Order: sequence, then structure tokens, then C-alpha cells
Amino acid sequence: MITMRIKDMFFDRHVVMAAVDNAKRKVLSKAGAFIRTAAKTSIRKRKGSAPPGAPPHSHEGSLRRLILFGYDKPNDSVVVGPVGFKQSEAPSVLEYGGDTVVFRRRGGKLTSQKVKIAPRPYMAPALEKERPKLPLLWRNSIRKGGS
Repeated sequence: MITMRIKDMFFDRHVVMAAVDNAKRKVLSKAGAFIRTAAKTSIRKRKGSAPPGAPPHSHEGSLRRLILFGYDKPNDSVVVGPVGFKQSEAPSVLEYGGDTVVFRRRGGKLTSQKVKIAPRPYMAPALEKERPKLPLLWRNSIRKGGS
């Protein structure tokens, strides 16, 4: 005699949703780490300025050091980019170009000069470099038991 319980045929909704949420956070975290690494490695330590269109050069390392990522729970996404530049437009001006003020020390005096900066993107190319790999992160990401 074959017995069958109808309840056994349905997904346990809470378990499935928890497994999907857990897998989503893990995948987005990996994606953020890959994009962050690509952005950081594109910024080379060199003197002088990078040619327009190429990633910026790192003179003292703060831009590379301050590229971070985090899971944005309200928007259910991952955010990757430079943080910690208080009242500085430098990261944005480097990525998109624009006008900014540069301060220089000349003869013991601090002088300011308004300059136009050509775009030297580093975040958008990092995303484009990693984009083909992102769908593969989802493969087998949801398993029975939420692991």
C-alpha cells in the first residue's frame, strides 16, 4: 500500500526563503569582493598622472586602501567603491572627470588652483571586467538545508 501526504509535496516556504536569502548574501558578497579586487589592482603605484581614460595612479595609497564593499540590505544589493574621503570629491572626479581645486605648497605657501580633470575610471571598468563571472557565482548557490 502506498501512502502519500499532500503536505510532503509542498516546499517549506520559510526554509526555502531563508536558503535563498542566505545564498543571495553570499553571492553578492563574493561579487563585491571580486569587483573591489579588480578596482584595487587597476590602480598602480606610480609617480605622475595617468593618461585620460586609464585608471588613476596611486601616489600614497589611500584610494586603493579605501575601496570597500558592503551588502545593502534595504536595496538587496552590494555597493562597491571608495569610502572615507571626508568632504572630498577626488574619487568621483577621478571616475567621471570634472572641475576640482588642487592645493600645492610653493615656497612655504599653500596655493590653490582650479583644474579640469579628465576621467580616469577605475570602478566601471572593474565591474565590466568581472561581469561575465557574476552569473557563475549563482551556480549551485542554493542547497538543501541552506548551506
